Amino acid sequence: MSNPQQLRYSKEHEWLSGAEDGVSTVGITEHAANALGDVVFVQLPEVGTTVSAGETCGELESTKSVSDLYSPVTGEVTEVNEDVVNDPSLVNSAPFEGGWLFKVRVAEEPADLLSADEYTAFSAG
Repeated sequence: MSNPQQLRYSKEHEWLSGAEDGVSTVGITEHAANALGDVVFVQLPEVGTTVSAGETCGELESTKSVSDLYSPVTGEVTEVNEDVVNDPSLVNSAPFEGGWLFKVRVAEEPADLLSADEYTAFSAG
């Protein structure tokens, strides 16, 4: 499993892209997708909602369990991935591409986000 170097990662297993015009993309890592199993339902925050770093902002349901979705940053949700809502399996098949979850206009980014190498070491246990 290879974590893209250009992303940053939370200890709750979400990834965050670099900001483009102040907006970053959020998804869950391949490690988290594999641990969840086949994702069958995704509940994402609504556009316009303010999310807070480390706080629950949605839910992922798989054939194994239900898991909370945490925001890696504080900001306003600007877009949700309707493709994932309609086809939750994208979270498993393309966690770093088509399986992204939402976009957020970042107001505050915590200092404890991890680099790809740090996250790989963290998720290895």
